[in-house]
Amino acid sequence: VVLNIDEVRAILRNLPNLANRAFFTLVYACGLRLGEALNLHVADVDGRRKCIHVHCGKGAKDRYVPVAESALSLLREYYKTHRNPRLIFPAHGHSGQGAATADHPASETTVHGALRRTLRRLGIRKQVRVHTFRHSYATHMIEAGVPVRHVQECLGHESLASTMIYLHITSHGKEDSRRRM
Repeated sequence: VVLNIDEVRAILRNLPNLANRAFFTLVYACGLRLGEALNLHVADVDGRRKCIHVHCGKGAKDRYVPVAESALSLLREYYKTHRNPRLIFPAHGHSGQGAATADHPASETTVHGALRRTLRRLGIRKQVRVHTFRHSYATHMIEAGVPVRHVQECLGHESLASTMIYLHITSHGKEDSRRRM
């Protein structure tokens, strides 16, 4: 499942709070996996170089991923609400006040619930998961003309074949094939 850009924007605009908007914006803007985003540390964000250091991605591989200034700004805005010294997305606790001192990240259940409620409110019937934002990121990058090798590096794929899958689902590739027939 791949979301179009308008669907991504609608979901990001309608998430219930700043924490969710910052989380999903970063997942989409960097093509992160759920666990990679949840486990980001403050030290992993390099605002000057506009990149994020992903530690121990799939296959225990590290990588640097570029991040747009708009996503960084949202991340900074969210960080000011909790100022946890270590975690970007700390658990808020049952009271909603524990983020500043949390020693573990927000739960997957919390993230999934926010997404599910937003999709229901928007009437989006696609089977959207957190990973859908990663697929959408890769597809949109390829459609924008970003070289496949760069997309491969950003996603942390060891094999180019894993990234090439996105060539088959881009709308540009389908339009090109229709014109040639």
